Amino acid sequence: MFRFIHAADIHLDSPLRGLEQYEGAPVDEIRSATRRALERLVQLAIEEQVAFVLIAGDLYDGDWTDYNTGLFFNSQMTRLKEAEIPVFLISGNHDAANRMTRSLKLPDNVVMFPHDAPATEVLEEFGVAIHGQSFATQAVTEDLSQSYPPARSGLVNIGVLHTSATGREGHENYAPCTVEGLKTRGYDYWALGHVHTREELNESPHVIFPGNIQGRHIRETGPKGCYLCTVENDRTIVPEFRTLDVFRWELANVDLGGVDSADDLPGVVAESLRACREAADGLPLAVRVELTGETAVHDELLGERERWTNEIRSIALDAGSGAIWVEKVRIRTSPVRVETPVEPAGDDPMGELAEILEGLRTGPAAFETYDIDFRKLPSKLPTDLRELLAVNDPDWCRSIVDEAESLLHHTLRGKAAK
Repeated sequence: MFRFIHAADIHLDSPLRGLEQYEGAPVDEIRSATRRALERLVQLAIEEQVAFVLIAGDLYDGDWTDYNTGLFFNSQMTRLKEAEIPVFLISGNHDAANRMTRSLKLPDNVVMFPHDAPATEVLEEFGVAIHGQSFATQAVTEDLSQSYPPARSGLVNIGVLHTSATGREGHENYAPCTVEGLKTRGYDYWALGHVHTREELNESPHVIFPGNIQGRHIRETGPKGCYLCTVENDRTIVPEFRTLDVFRWELANVDLGGVDSADDLPGVVAESLRACREAADGLPLAVRVELTGETAVHDELLGERERWTNEIRSIALDAGSGAIWVEKVRIRTSPVRVETPVEPAGDDPMGELAEILEGLRTGPAAFETYDIDFRKLPSKLPTDLRELLAVNDPDWCRSIVDEAESLLHHTLRGKAAK
């Protein structure tokens, strides 16, 4: 019996651009997280006395800004060398041969598979054959797996591959392959990389994406880590997921359905954030709060968006004992309204306003009646904001009108109360 570790997508020193724009962001803690997660990976390998470590691509995040990134990786590999643990890795699309202009000689316990053809490394002591191929270029579009050699008879065969498999949302379709195609190689385990969400595609043989070892932004939520695999004497492989992350990202969906008073909102938000904290294994958290549901406080939330965003940040500080940072607050609630026919406007300003808003809900063409042309708006906005506009989508137009109506109602009620 022996054990090995399968990890992927280290993205060491990932730049994480733009963090400074977020209020109160723990920038230093987030930026150092990939290094600390790699340290935990190395420590796990040493404590479990594994036979070897596999890294299935994207060790880096492109070229280094300086040599410190490479020096840090080599220092961690040297720790494994001192523990007599070899490391086998492939380059992925982010650290393909043609993307890395800087490099350092790797410690001699580290084997980087070539990029021009698949290669095999045999560990006689453990009866293992490891097959792999690095990316030569960033955009590899052919199925590399079909060039991998057949399984070596009498050995435990492991394939290391950077791939999108059959395609995964949010990931470029690099080195595509299918589970059925992988099975034709006759291997006992496929150690995949590239997809940052943990996923077990097949059990016999095991075909596994471990995900990245550390979440880097809000699209990479939940526990992150690697697989610690035990190879039994009968060559059965038992994979076990182990967390390595030191900072976690989560989405808190706070349902305000039935909340009738703003006084009740802090308690509901705090309860949701405490649940996130309890599920985070004691790690510091970055949380995106999404307020949803049909609620009587909808108009107030939109009418005082800045106030409530900061109220929720304050609630998070208390609920998380300082260990929760609110990355963003999104208001996705809807008003509690009884549908009533729109009466002719007459001399009633509120009736006229209701009639105008109801007309605008019919779609983009209605805006032209009031000389509003949303089609010109995207050209006046920064590129990163243009994708928020769907000016030809009637549903988007209705949502904009609904939000405007809530703002108007809240503002007019406030003025009437004075």
